[in-house]
Amino acid sequence: MNYTKIYNGTAITPSGLIKGATVVICGDKIEEVTTSNVSVPGALKIDAKGKFIAPGFIDMHVHGGGGHDFMDNTVDAFLAISREHAKYGTTAMMPTTLSCEKQDLLETIETYEKASPLNQEGAQFVGLHIEGPYFAMNQKGAQDPKYIRNPDPDEYHEILSSTKVIKRWSAAPELPGALQFADALKEKNILAAIAHTDAIYEDVVKAYDAGFRHATHFYSCMSGVSRRNAYRYAGVVESAYLIDGMSVEIIADGVHLPTPLLKLVYKIKGAAHTALITDAMRAAGMGEGKSILGSLQRGMEVVVEDGVAKLPDRSAFAGSVATTDQLVRKMIELAEVSLPDAVKMITETPAQILGLGHLKGSLTKGRDADIVIFDNHIRIDTTIVNGKVVYQNQAPVLSIP
Repeated sequence: MNYTKIYNGTAITPSGLIKGATVVICGDKIEEVTTSNVSVPGALKIDAKGKFIAPGFIDMHVHGGGGHDFMDNTVDAFLAISREHAKYGTTAMMPTTLSCEKQDLLETIETYEKASPLNQEGAQFVGLHIEGPYFAMNQKGAQDPKYIRNPDPDEYHEILSSTKVIKRWSAAPELPGALQFADALKEKNILAAIAHTDAIYEDVVKAYDAGFRHATHFYSCMSGVSRRNAYRYAGVVESAYLIDGMSVEIIADGVHLPTPLLKLVYKIKGAAHTALITDAMRAAGMGEGKSILGSLQRGMEVVVEDGVAKLPDRSAFAGSVATTDQLVRKMIELAEVSLPDAVKMITETPAQILGLGHLKGSLTKGRDADIVIFDNHIRIDTTIVNGKVVYQNQAPVLSIP
């Protein structure tokens, strides 16, 4: 077996920070996390040089990056996005679609199936996330309205029977037929998530009981308190706070949610029920200017400025250009979250939400050897996926005070 030894770092583990740690990898699994600089004959040795050694970052909602979108429906696009995000510490990702025609979605599924076994140089794919097209029209955000529709049993049963790679599907639970849709997802062990929705509390309780256990890009494109015929109703935001078992995900880029809301989500839901996501579109890792949300052929033109993608009329955000290292950094700087909790929200928590906690999300013996090394400014030094180094930063080493 091939061994790798990472030493002289501070490991971020479920039991706390371990200074002077050594992490031993055997093949594609973590074999040991210890305070001793153990001898591992023949191992590839990586000196962490006093930096942090953490579980690899898991991005459970990402559309693209590096000039590519998953809905370009090419293997090259899938692999390029994987490599791009690995530079920022992402070791596992859930490719995400947008509302589209059924045929486009079937092509994306087919492309995922072709690209996944070829993905050896970047972040691992851990399942496909279907976002849409079953959404509330007035909560469409940057989703193209011509594709938005109510759940269609013939359509979704055909899609679900065509593949086993779908692991998550986001929809509005108040739509006609949405609860039956949730039943179909539950039969396939697919995570049902609430998104682009005008549901009220009573809708959400029924949806939760039917299997909608997660809230997609929390606060974005979802209902809060509303008035109907003079009476106030709690929306999805309040419902997610009230239902202890419901997990949420936030785009912690410092733009989509202001500092007070980042703090509020953390205070109420906590690190164990809050995942950090990039929701990144193709312009992530690129400069500002015009870009395309969705496929190059049928996507929507957007503009990237002020650290976010916007619709051309500036009426709504159109996905983020964030990377996972930025999410951790912003939660520490803006929300005043501790480093261990910020890391937990991008590692252990998404792993648990996705049912991957037995494989990923922590520096624990037997877990997948997905590891990232970074400095005290969350600047990525090394990214390791399944025991293989896929990225190393050649920038000068910075000492930690």
